[in-house]
Amino acid sequence: MRTRTVRSVLATSATAAVLALVVTSCGDPDSAAGSGGGKKLHIYAWAGEIPDSVVKKFEAETGIDVTVDTFDSNETMTAKLSSGSAGYDLVEPSQYTVQQLVGQKLIQPLDHSRIKGMDNLADKFRDPSYDPGNKYSVPWIWGTTGFAYNDKCVPSATSWKTLFDKKYQGKVYMLDNMLAAYIAALQVTGARATSTDEGEIEAATKALEDQKKLLAGYNSTNYPQLLSTGQACAAQAWSGTAMAKVVAANENVHYVIPEEGGSIWTDGLAVPQGAKNTDAAYEFINFTLRPEIAAMATDDGGSASTNAKAREFVKDKKALDNPAIYATDEAVKNADFLLDPGAAMKYFQQGWTKVKAS
Repeated sequence: MRTRTVRSVLATSATAAVLALVVTSCGDPDSAAGSGGGKKLHIYAWAGEIPDSVVKKFEAETGIDVTVDTFDSNETMTAKLSSGSAGYDLVEPSQYTVQQLVGQKLIQPLDHSRIKGMDNLADKFRDPSYDPGNKYSVPWIWGTTGFAYNDKCVPSATSWKTLFDKKYQGKVYMLDNMLAAYIAALQVTGARATSTDEGEIEAATKALEDQKKLLAGYNSTNYPQLLSTGQACAAQAWSGTAMAKVVAANENVHYVIPEEGGSIWTDGLAVPQGAKNTDAAYEFINFTLRPEIAAMATDDGGSASTNAKAREFVKDKKALDNPAIYATDEAVKNADFLLDPGAAMKYFQQGWTKVKAS
């Protein structure tokens, strides 16, 4: 099951080029033998985010034979589509990647006359900033970027400033992820996480350089466990399965959306250009918009559903109260959707190089 501990936010152009070379060696999903002998659906999704139970129920109801291939970064998925021989009918990009795929003309506008259940989505996922009018994507799951702390070391915390506090020198971790780190640095210096202003990015870079001497390290893997054992006092964190399990199991560990805002991420369904099985793709989109199906994303996948009406169908009621799964509306009122920085990416890349070398 994927958690945000393995999420890649944005790769450099060099990394993307390498990925493009790697993924072209992968097999075409159309070559996979189907068991149904009839209609087919090929999906390319984040590992663990579309539970097997959802796929099996869809196949049983529709008779459509579903193949799900998985990826572990948006860049891998984008490179696969760019190769021109992907053969997928649905993909699951994150919000900023929707913007990139639209710009590269790799996904097609949705035909909303064929979609039922959009009104089941929570308000913040209808007409989002990254995809006005949900023209290209239907959000499926969501989460946040914030931080977590162990109250045996940090009595209480509500601000990103905790991660920049000299009192916790050697016991603080930041995510080893460029734009995730800049979310904290931009907001702690008074800017928005979506800023593309060169001066604001420079100020954030300086904050990260100053912070680095306080850190135990950059860590995007086992920081929840380090918090649980007390080896870490505080750590920047993604919501999701790994963090949620530690919060549920250890009363001393708390996940927080910082008062400065933090950020919201979402992964949704989009139809690639050249998709062959669009009827099946729209059937699956409509299937996932049903509240009882959307609830399975939480019960069987450990993720927060974008479907507001799904909450009443979630069996694991404790998950609804776990802030590392479902952040409250109050907690995310100032949160930003992390967007594609476009031309400003060079400022982040230059700054991150300086931070890592400092």
